Amino acid sequence: MDTSRKSFDAADLRILDILIRDSRTPLQEIGEAVGLSTTSCWNRIKRMTEAGVLQGYTVRVDLPSLGWEDVVVVQVTLDNHSEETLYEFGRQLERIPEVLEALLISGDYDYFIRIAVKDTRDYERLLRERLYKIPGIRHSKSSFVLRTLKKVDTPL
Repeated sequence: MDTSRKSFDAADLRILDILIRDSRTPLQEIGEAVGLSTTSCWNRIKRMTEAGVLQGYTVRVDLPSLGWEDVVVVQVTLDNHSEETLYEFGRQLERIPEVLEALLISGDYDYFIRIAVKDTRDYERLLRERLYKIPGIRHSKSSFVLRTLKKVDTPL
């Protein structure tokens, strides 16, 4: 199926906007909001799922309510950039539950990593026990997030 933007109309985009805000919105409410029947909405959601536009449904967790008070942005440079090194570094990051997001980037650093921690001591522990035990790290730079000004899951 063609997944280009042209194959989705304004009603599809309105449905996506509703699901992004709350993926548990009942079909009846979605239909009322976009002016379509529940069957039509379901068919559109099913088509977008089959096309790979909708890739799953998730929950948002308030990290501070679970004790994860701080987020740290870590920029990492590796010793080399072979496929094996990049693959292994990514595989090791997947094993660290505190890692929220890891991006391979261009520029002065190789990776941009967001990590949830309880406090500065917890971050120090994570560095010593987990992150710095991953082979191949040449340099890293850490910054604590002071405030999140804007967070968008998916822009529409």
